[in-house]
Amino acid sequence: MERVVVIGTGTMAAGIGAGFMAAGLSVAFLGRDAAKAQASLASAQAIAATLPVVGARGPVDHATGTIDHWRDWSNVVWVVETVAEDFELKRALFAALDERVPDHIPIGTNSSGFPISRIAEGLRTRARMFNAHYFMPAHLVPLVEVALGADSDALLGEAVCALYRRIGKKPVLVRKDIPGFLGNRIQHALMREALSLIDSGIASPEDVDAAVRYSFGFRYAAAGPVLQKELSGWDSMARAAEEIYPSLSNTSTLARCVAEKIAAGKTGMKAGEGFRRWSPEEIASERAAYEKRLKAAFGVLTMDGEG
Repeated sequence: MERVVVIGTGTMAAGIGAGFMAAGLSVAFLGRDAAKAQASLASAQAIAATLPVVGARGPVDHATGTIDHWRDWSNVVWVVETVAEDFELKRALFAALDERVPDHIPIGTNSSGFPISRIAEGLRTRARMFNAHYFMPAHLVPLVEVALGADSDALLGEAVCALYRRIGKKPVLVRKDIPGFLGNRIQHALMREALSLIDSGIASPEDVDAAVRYSFGFRYAAAGPVLQKELSGWDSMARAAEEIYPSLSNTSTLARCVAEKIAAGKTGMKAGEGFRRWSPEEIASERAAYEKRLKAAFGVLTMDGEG
């Protein structure tokens, strides 16, 4: 039975593990605390029960333990860490994995902020190390960005992508170690302009959301930006670009409307207020609706064998 080792005990770890469980792979959860690892296993099993079955499913043994005491690397095909976004912590963890994990097993970090080139710098087996970036919620969003570091083995990266395709994910291979990989670079370009429009008083946060969701965001579930312009024509896009590009925001600093919110402690739902106030009931309702919409969008993506 093929096994995946997930290192970490937070929400992301449970979502990542659940994806492999739904595909019938064994998953071991490792952390600094065995009780927390056991809780992550239980959470992952509950999530996996809500996911579509991918491939054959049979009886699968799952395991938990602490990083320091785990020694069973038999049948392991992938190791992915999800610990806190702390560079020194990740650096120390990868140095330990460099020595403990057999050389043929690829290792990934879910970090979105620290490139694998920095995390794995100088390590003996850095060629088998990659960024493996998921998006929240990890069990629902199909994309996984597999990013190569300066010394990563591209062929092994392709093999990691093949593993993700087997479990129903949609991996992309990022061939250069750049900040933000693909998804976050595109997302932040959009967010910079969206917040600039809010700062300028041109549109409300609610209208910005509506403009994205019910126009090109709606279409992007059916076709990405490049295919969409293949359908509609690059010449019309070019004519619009001549008019729009000069007025787009190119600021390198955080938008005023967000900086002020953060300074006031209004960081969104987790604080009970962002651009608006949120009651506990509203938070629960909106999160449930969000997951429901994501599942519906996934159904669109998987039409005609895609996804």
